[in-house]
Amino acid sequence: MSLIRWIDERLPIFTFFNKELKQYPTPKNLNYLWNFGSLAGITLVIMILSGIFLAMHYVPHVDKAFDSVERIMRDVNGGWLIRYIHMNGASMFFIVVYTHMFRGLYYGSYKSPRELLWILGVVILLLMMATAFMGYVLPWGQMSFWGATVITNLFSAFPFGESIVHWLWGGFSVDNPTLNRFFVLHYLFPFIIVAITGLHLMALHQFGSNNPLGIERTKPSDSIPFHPYYTIKDLFGLGVFLIVYCLFIFFGPNFFGEVDNYIPANPLVTPPHIVPEWYFLPFYAILRSIPDKLGGVLCMFGAVFVLAAVPWLDRSPIKSSRFRPIYKHLFWVLVLNCFVLGWVGAKPPEGVYLITGRLATAYYFFHFLVLLPLLGKYEPRPELPTSFDSVSSNGV
Repeated sequence: MSLIRWIDERLPIFTFFNKELKQYPTPKNLNYLWNFGSLAGITLVIMILSGIFLAMHYVPHVDKAFDSVERIMRDVNGGWLIRYIHMNGASMFFIVVYTHMFRGLYYGSYKSPRELLWILGVVILLLMMATAFMGYVLPWGQMSFWGATVITNLFSAFPFGESIVHWLWGGFSVDNPTLNRFFVLHYLFPFIIVAITGLHLMALHQFGSNNPLGIERTKPSDSIPFHPYYTIKDLFGLGVFLIVYCLFIFFGPNFFGEVDNYIPANPLVTPPHIVPEWYFLPFYAILRSIPDKLGGVLCMFGAVFVLAAVPWLDRSPIKSSRFRPIYKHLFWVLVLNCFVLGWVGAKPPEGVYLITGRLATAYYFFHFLVLLPLLGKYEPRPELPTSFDSVSSNGV
């Protein structure tokens, strides 16, 4: 069309999209685990749009927040659907991102020349965690209030920690200034995530996607255009994802929720068992497994920051676990260990749960800080294929 050509001559957005989304050369052997990157981006858009509509009706005041959420559910046309989309979308977002990151760990997508790509992904994870935590506070139920109280108090373990806590609260307790700050930041952070995601995509397109074989493309026949081959594959994955998403929205909307959060916040009544959302449970278990408060907080944050150091901890020149039999088995041990941490995080910190949590915490750091460097030095290094055509790849 002449209008498109006229615009493209002055602002080459159509040329950009054609190059980066249509003709973009992609490894021809990517399996469905690579769908989770695009699913994460789509889920982010869903969360932002649903959050904007919820913000139109939400009242960030301690006397009105809980009732405003109830009004959204009962009186706003389609409000119940928008809230369930947003509420369950947080869990679906973390499921997608965790799967995306574990895929990167399995196939070595963090290794040279993609270290910065991986680090930007860890930054996105941190921003997601902060955004989700502040969003969990906004309904101002019992678990929201006490979760905010417990988590913000963790900063008191640091030097000048009391000043940090009072700054977060906007006063001397979790109250209306706290809720206002969390609402503003919860609204702002997703747009920062969008900006970091843009940098993440720029870093991805600089060297292209990794692949299940973990070898760089050496021949033109190793690549195919992103469209239509992977757009079709992504659309199929999106269809499956939306089916699962809708099952939670329409048949189990409170599956991931806490019953206590349907009780208005009461500073005078402490819930018998304060637990965060499920996606924080492994880190919560690490926090509680350390007897020292400062040590627990440092280990909890260290559990995320150690992921950013993985490109330098794993010095093996081989990327894919397909050619690393020892690492492959240890990877699944790590996955099982993370599930154990999540299970322990939902239990009281006593007896066998406390012991199990400490053992699982010790193994988590042992895996990254000890096993990975040792494997990079002593694991056998088989000869790798020189192109995709020289070996049949799983999931093509």
